[in-house]
Amino acid sequence: MAVGFMLLYTKLANVLSKQALFYTVIVPFIAFFGAFGFVLYPLSNYIHPEAFADKLLNVLGPRFLGPLAIMRIWTFCLFYVMAELWGSVVISVLFWGFANQITTIDEAKRFYPLFGLGANVALIFSGRTVKYFSNLRKNLGPGVDGWAISLKGMMSIVVLMGFAICLCYWWVNAYVPLPTRSKKKKEKPKMTTMESLKFLVSSRYIRDLATLVVAYGISINLVEVTWKSKLKAQFPSPNEYSAFMGDFSTATGIATFTMMLLSQFIFEKYGWGVAAKITPTVLLLTGVGFFSLILFGGPLVPTLAQFGMTPLLAAVYVGALQNIFSKSAKYSLFDPCKEMAYIPLDEDTKVKGKAAIDVVCNPLGKSGGALIQQFMILTFGSLANSTPYLGGILLVIVLAWLAAAKSLDTQFTALRREEELEKEMERAAVKIPVVSQEAGNDSLPSGAAVDPTTGGLSEPSKPHKN
Repeated sequence: MAVGFMLLYTKLANVLSKQALFYTVIVPFIAFFGAFGFVLYPLSNYIHPEAFADKLLNVLGPRFLGPLAIMRIWTFCLFYVMAELWGSVVISVLFWGFANQITTIDEAKRFYPLFGLGANVALIFSGRTVKYFSNLRKNLGPGVDGWAISLKGMMSIVVLMGFAICLCYWWVNAYVPLPTRSKKKKEKPKMTTMESLKFLVSSRYIRDLATLVVAYGISINLVEVTWKSKLKAQFPSPNEYSAFMGDFSTATGIATFTMMLLSQFIFEKYGWGVAAKITPTVLLLTGVGFFSLILFGGPLVPTLAQFGMTPLLAAVYVGALQNIFSKSAKYSLFDPCKEMAYIPLDEDTKVKGKAAIDVVCNPLGKSGGALIQQFMILTFGSLANSTPYLGGILLVIVLAWLAAAKSLDTQFTALRREEELEKEMERAAVKIPVVSQEAGNDSLPSGAAVDPTTGGLSEPSKPHKN
């Protein structure tokens, strides 16, 4: 669906204005989440083809259990996909696209880390909201569908916030003067998926940027799915699970808020290169701890028992810490670094590169992690059996990510210097008029000017005769 959306988005971008495109993309999301809470979920018993899925399962056999399970609860799966797409579409494409359009590179250093502050204050409150609705379900009488009540409340909030986004976007476009340079941008090129791939491969800078995006997507997917399988084993009850996830969201928000404040200092003091390497380093270090607890937790049982913990619970907490620190580093450092990397590029590469990465790499990262896991489960029988191999794959991917970040840092710094040098030369090329002195033979002739390109004088302008 992510690939399908990006193909549709690039086609719409060629025929709609920027504002029309924004509303065309966001309104279906708002409509879907509202419809899910008030229509699809209450009718789920009637619209899920349970009996038909059972018949097909008997005919096709247990190998098709996964695809048939998706068909069996198709509205829930669609909700999950739409919720996942909200992050990559509304945040990556709509928000960052708008930010890149209206921000200069100097402003980006100051403001890109701060853009996420509001989002992560919201994450703290949304975590509390989920926790509130989880606790609300505990107090309901028998026979009352607690999930239906929770969903109606939460989806109402989502719809209201969605309209608030539209209102903010309309207000910025109507009343805030945007930089004139944003109006001079070239039209987004029409690129098919194959053209996008060719473009990615041909440019080393875009290739390294693509590696960053794909590596993050695959790494976080590998870690998150392994962690959530352990989380489900530790908290089998839906209420316990969603209460834990509420606390997890709040902790992620607080950690990201802190990292956002630190990130400005990191950008100013250490520059783009160090900021770009922090996210993969955090993922690598916490990943080693998480996979070690899962694989070699046996000898640690007596030590952990003294703290009232099992290896499973310890792995859940270490995995939660990994996800909290990885996500906070992503929002505060990885996203600003990635978007900042587009700014010094020439217009053609900037527009084509972003189109190519949006079409190919964002979905490839998410789907890549899922495909690796599917292959491992088919090969080794279960996620638990394939955990050691997933750990090894994660290590290789993170090392490739660090290498790409180092390479990109060298190119980014060179482009920045080139850009600054061009600005200096433009300033120097402006002829500086010098006031002629009447006294002495050393004075400049009237109307002469210093030519900085030659270091000499330019000829004084001669008056025209009528």
